[in-house]
Amino acid sequence: METPVAVAIALVALVAGVIAGMLVRSMWASQGMKSASVEARRIEAEARARQKDLILEAKEEKIRLLREAEEEARSRRSELQAFERRLLQRDEQLDQRTDMLEQRDRKLLERERDLDRTREELAKAHQDHVAALELVSSLSAEDAKAMLLEEVREEAEHDAVKLARAIERKAREEAHEKARDVIVTAIQRVAADHTAEHTVSVIHLPSDEMKGRIIGREGRNIRALEQATGVDLIIDDTPETVIVSGFDPVRREVARLSLTKLISDGRIHPGRIEEVVAKARAEVDLVIRQAGEQAAYDAGVPGLPPEIIKLLGRLKYRTSYGQNVLNHVVETSRLAAVIAAEVGADITIAKMGGLLHDIGKAVDHEVEGPHAAIGAQIAQRHNLPFKVINGIAAHHQEVDYACVEAPIVQIADAISASRPGARGEAMDTYVKRLEDLQAIAESFSGVEKSFAVQAGREVRILVRPEEIDDLTATRLARDIVRKIEEQLTYPGQIKVTVIRETRAVEYAK
Repeated sequence: METPVAVAIALVALVAGVIAGMLVRSMWASQGMKSASVEARRIEAEARARQKDLILEAKEEKIRLLREAEEEARSRRSELQAFERRLLQRDEQLDQRTDMLEQRDRKLLERERDLDRTREELAKAHQDHVAALELVSSLSAEDAKAMLLEEVREEAEHDAVKLARAIERKAREEAHEKARDVIVTAIQRVAADHTAEHTVSVIHLPSDEMKGRIIGREGRNIRALEQATGVDLIIDDTPETVIVSGFDPVRREVARLSLTKLISDGRIHPGRIEEVVAKARAEVDLVIRQAGEQAAYDAGVPGLPPEIIKLLGRLKYRTSYGQNVLNHVVETSRLAAVIAAEVGADITIAKMGGLLHDIGKAVDHEVEGPHAAIGAQIAQRHNLPFKVINGIAAHHQEVDYACVEAPIVQIADAISASRPGARGEAMDTYVKRLEDLQAIAESFSGVEKSFAVQAGREVRILVRPEEIDDLTATRLARDIVRKIEEQLTYPGQIKVTVIRETRAVEYAK
């Protein structure tokens, strides 16, 4: 057990230690405050030194900016002063010009007054002169003017008629010569051999026994073939012959090709017929496309739409009076190009118009109307040039010409169709048709003469003007058309033109 003395000593020692720690901590704190005070004074001194430097720099920058502002203000003042001087000079120049214009206006006014006085004097002198002339001639001024104008008019009309007749006569002579040269040149440069190609509609059989196989049991083979091709097969007593009849030449060609393959193969039954007809139709379509492309290439007309190429190829199986229509349009295109080059027209338009002028014949058995109008609609539907459309529509003069290339296409068509050897119609039939056409026209009263032209495509009728007036001429043309439609059989269409001519004849003595 510890004694009280020991406890007291321990307490005293503890108190002494606490006091000693406090004294040491107080000494450390005093030293820290001293060092912090020294550092603060050092920082304050540096700050004051830096403040002086910044103040000096700010003053220098202020002085520099003031100096620059003064220099800029001086330059602006000098520019403004120069601008003011220029404005003053311009004002002075404008004032001078205004003064000059005012002087000119005064001079012009004076001249106008002088001119007015001169006009008044001249008018008065003219009136006095006219009055003196009226007194001398016993005619008024209006009467004298009318007499003079009448004499001048009669003399001018007489001279104009003489000059017009001379010009017309000279132009006609030169035009005939020029047209003859152009046509002869075109024919010589496009000298093509023309072989009349006919669509084959007669098929020769190896023997008459083949007819029974084509007909089939109870006629099933021939019915299947007719339904697949859309044509009629005529099997009669003609030995070893089958006739293919149909209005569509392409269908006839498909039927001819199919029947030829079936005969050579020997297997003829409905299933085989459908298969062969499908192959034949594909072959004919290929031939049509190739024929159209070749025709466009031969004519020198690239870039045609595929539908136009296909319709053009269909003309390979179309003939007109024995003349193959595809060969005809290619020849027409070449002739039109030569004529266009001779007369200075558009050669490209002429070639395209000549190549496509009969394009309507490819579908005229399917669409109502003349083939020229049908072809024009086809060309318009495919956005071809307007001149080409007009050339197609006007090549039979069913519409008016709208460009110089249209009559060129018509002329080339007439040259290709009517030249010797181009068409193979029998001479007797051809002459008989022309005679019947003229006889129908001359059977009407008032008709003086009639002429069948353009291979029977047009009849021109001269009437007696004292019997037929203008209204009667229109009615006469309609009656002749009706009678031709009733009595004649002809391909295409026939244009009827009634010509009523009146003449005024005087003799100079």
